[in-house]
Amino acid sequence: MNSAAETEIRQLIDTWMQAVRDRDLDGIAAPYAEDIVAFDAIKELQFKGKAAYRAHWEMCMGFCTGPMIFECAELTVHADGDLGVAHWLNRCGPSDDENRCGFMRATVAYRRRAGQWQVIHEHWSAPFDMETQKALFDLKP
Repeated sequence: MNSAAETEIRQLIDTWMQAVRDRDLDGIAAPYAEDIVAFDAIKELQFKGKAAYRAHWEMCMGFCTGPMIFECAELTVHADGDLGVAHWLNRCGPSDDENRCGFMRATVAYRRRAGQWQVIHEHWSAPFDMETQKALFDLKP
């Protein structure tokens, strides 16, 4: 375990979360490696490359145009050497309509290159009901 690395990753996550709340696309994309592979819960099966994933985030910002909730719960970070992983539950949605807010799951893999942590893989998901084929956004930790 490397507590300094874990602290650096936690700070990176805090900065990134604020960039999402601020709708700062450059700040959102900043920690992504050029060769990121992302599995987002919306639209595509996968996104390959920083430019493709940044464009996806830009599209996502159009769904929530007013004040937004984007909160991290139960954050866990592990880091050893130049690799790290974090997972958390993320509550997101419009702050003016609590009924449209829900929890998703995030798992993010980091690699340190030239002293900087980069996101090499990001995975967002929501549990779903097998019978109805509907996502279960109303579950709570």
